Amino acid sequence: MKEEKIIFPAGSLHLEGYYAPAGSGRGVVVTHPHPLMGGSLENNVVETLVTTFFHQGYATLRFNFRGVGRSEGRYDEGLGEQEDVLAAIGFLQRKGVREILLAGYSFGAWVNVQVLRREPFLSGGVLISPPIDLMDFDFSDLAGKIRLIITGDQDPYCNAARLLEAAGRIGAPVKLLPGADHFYFGREQELSAGLMELWPGKSGSL
Repeated sequence: MKEEKIIFPAGSLHLEGYYAPAGSGRGVVVTHPHPLMGGSLENNVVETLVTTFFHQGYATLRFNFRGVGRSEGRYDEGLGEQEDVLAAIGFLQRKGVREILLAGYSFGAWVNVQVLRREPFLSGGVLISPPIDLMDFDFSDLAGKIRLIITGDQDPYCNAARLLEAAGRIGAPVKLLPGADHFYFGREQELSAGLMELWPGKSGSL
């Protein structure tokens, strides 16, 4: 795949990102971990998400939240970051993408849940390692919108038993990766394979 470096507007700010067209009406916005903890669009999980979705025919857009890398602005407690996601959605829409999914990792998953709540037209969300033990993370009103949750069963920020209970209440599928922690270093291929549960019967992980 070949990604194009882009700058796109988010209100009065300009954000940097990487965009890869796919020639279809489907696309995904991929969001990164916490900006104050080193999260950026170059994260290994973000790159795994982008590559896997692209190989399944999705246009992809990963970007740096405000205040990260060359993106203007500063960290905004997750509020301005929701506007960043909406701006990324708008970018894909201007490119002709109409079926848009949100895929977020850690803090990015939390931000995406807030946007899914605001924008019912979205196709749904994929949550990777939602930090339910670290943040106020409630997705109980998003039945039918959470397409897949993946986490390691050794994640210190996402208790597997609590996650399974919360996901079960809304019928959201959960994939647990045995022995994996929050960061997936060396486990990227397994993460990609787990994502393939979105497309039953298909192959094409990393």
